[in-house]
Amino acid sequence: QMHLGESGGGLVQAGDSLRLSCAVSGRTFTTNAVGWFRQAPGKERQFVAAFSWRTGRTYYEDSVKGRFTISRDTAKNMVYLQMDSLKPEDTAVYYCVAGTSVSTMTSGSWGQGTQVTVSS
Repeated sequence: QMHLGESGGGLVQAGDSLRLSCAVSGRTFTTNAVGWFRQAPGKERQFVAAFSWRTGRTYYEDSVKGRFTISRDTAKNMVYLQMDSLKPEDTAVYYCVAGTSVSTMTSGSWGQGTQVTVSS
């Protein structure tokens, strides 16, 4: 059974950077995509970024393009989300997600989440 564990959240000021980490264990050959979602209080869950192991492509939500970068270290079974130029509207709980494809990974495995708070 796959397990995802996020870390790296915290309280930062606008313009600062943070790097979130996701430790992936129990990955199988059917796990072809990993990504990040976020949810702010009172708001819908939002896609942030994803990576397809099958195609090597990365995907980003428009508001984070150019500021966030998803990457992975396959040897360490780690996935990262580098977040630069953070804005108060990036404040949310960030979740690591993995599944069979980018389009269906919300039906896969989720981590417990890590809080990111950006003050103005």
